[in-house]
Amino acid sequence: MDRSPLPGAARLWALLLVFAVLWFGTLDYRTLIKSDEGRYAEIAREMTVSGDWVTPRYNDVKYFYKPPLQYWATATAYEVFGINEWTARLWVGLTSFASVLVLFFAGRQLFGGRAALLGAVALASMVLPAFAGHFNTLDMGVGSFMCAALFAILLAQRDEASLAQERFWMLVCWAMMALALLSKGLMGIVLPGLVLFVYIVWTRDFARLKRLHIIKGLALFLLIGAPWFVLVMRANPEFFQFFFIHEHFERFTTKVHARYQPAWYFIPFLLLGALPWTLYLGSALLHGLGRDASASGLAGDRSLRSDKGLRPWRPRLLLMLWVVVIFVFFSASKSKLAGYIVPIFPALAMLLGLALADSSRRLWQLNAGLIALLGVAGLIATFWIPGLADTPGELAALQHYQRWAQAAAVVIVIAALVALAWPGPRYQGAPAAPLGAALCLALGSYLATQAMMLGHESMRDQGASSYGLAKALTGHLASRHPDKPYDLYLVDDFDHTLLFYARKTAFMVHDRDELDFGLNYSPDRYIPDIKTFTQRWEASPVAAAVMYHKTLETLRAAGLKHEVVARDSLRVAIVKPAP
Repeated sequence: MDRSPLPGAARLWALLLVFAVLWFGTLDYRTLIKSDEGRYAEIAREMTVSGDWVTPRYNDVKYFYKPPLQYWATATAYEVFGINEWTARLWVGLTSFASVLVLFFAGRQLFGGRAALLGAVALASMVLPAFAGHFNTLDMGVGSFMCAALFAILLAQRDEASLAQERFWMLVCWAMMALALLSKGLMGIVLPGLVLFVYIVWTRDFARLKRLHIIKGLALFLLIGAPWFVLVMRANPEFFQFFFIHEHFERFTTKVHARYQPAWYFIPFLLLGALPWTLYLGSALLHGLGRDASASGLAGDRSLRSDKGLRPWRPRLLLMLWVVVIFVFFSASKSKLAGYIVPIFPALAMLLGLALADSSRRLWQLNAGLIALLGVAGLIATFWIPGLADTPGELAALQHYQRWAQAAAVVIVIAALVALAWPGPRYQGAPAAPLGAALCLALGSYLATQAMMLGHESMRDQGASSYGLAKALTGHLASRHPDKPYDLYLVDDFDHTLLFYARKTAFMVHDRDELDFGLNYSPDRYIPDIKTFTQRWEASPVAAAVMYHKTLETLRAAGLKHEVVARDSLRVAIVKPAP
């Protein structure tokens, strides 16, 4: 176990402050983009407006796809700080930030300071976690609580843990699984349980089951996780079949969600998402098969207890199994999205911290050199970005994005070259990877990832977001019909950001999108055909609509009375002319 000294306390606090500023400082730079960011921001907004914190609603129809913890947290942020992009993303920012701190705190006790710091640095700088920590989806929230559950059980089951420590950390583990359940459903307990089951079978450590405090833990789990499910099922009897059968069993076993991908789908996301540490992945996983320093025998207060049949605890093995089992689980699923594997990255980062702490100077230089070459290749590739444009508007947007991409490539090249040339210390008589160089490469990777994300704002009016349309529409109606209610229609396209920026729900025309289940219980929110829409349009005193350009051409030819307020590359916003 590596026990080399950490930087001084003052430097660690300074590092934490810089990390916090960089992590939270850009949450509101970008407008929300469809689909996930607009959806989860809007559900929380409607919860705030309605005051109903039991039944989640989206566009004023029941929405039972996911549990409510992130909606509650975001709605609370809205109440305290106002409704905006920063508060919409605050929960993912906080939970991802907390994951890094949890890893460092637990890793320091389990594996020593140097490995813990390098693991935290790896988690904060890998491309996929850095992206997920600034993108408003549910993956980071559930991943954070699963991360906390993982490290809690690692601390609880240490051979040197006392009875009180074991009980405390196991109860923390059960509580974190309950919060994971409330974040994204049954995966919050099923996946940790599956990983631990594989670990026990692998090590034949069946006596370990007695150390999980199952009765007390399950009681705490139900105390935290069950009340909302009871309340929502009492208010909505249809919830059980949709949430547990449709959203869990059918999602995993069938193609009902139309997200089928081949079994190898997650491999490129793992390789690219682990940058700039991808070269260390093999070494990191092999560390999971190594023996821990504490695995030589039982210690501490446990020497006074009845531990018959209990085998030495192997935290590295559990970390490795966490990565492999969860990765295989989602690879076997019939429904796949890139964010599903976010929960494996804290465990992977801790293994990377161990690999980096033991890394030779030669392997470090090879990794930094490859990252520099990758950055140069990326810089060359940026010159083809404008060629992807199909329209003059897209060309201007892509040219702007090109500059951000070039900046990202330059930053990572410079960081990699500095890390490559950084003088290395010696540990145990052999040249080792320098901590300063790791921090430099991590900072370069994080800044490059953020530049790629922030630059995407240039694509806002190319169909990525309805911010411009919504602001133009609400501004026009406020000046033309101040304080007068109006009907909003989304025709042939349900844009997931327009509701948030318009601060209003809408009638869906022709396209039911993902709200088919909820619309069965709120049929008044849906207009099945264009003919009925035109009748409703004529009858509405004040009306606005957003639709595709081609749809408007068809309606104009049919004689629809309208006034164009704003356009983007895909859609157009119209209002009904005043009498």
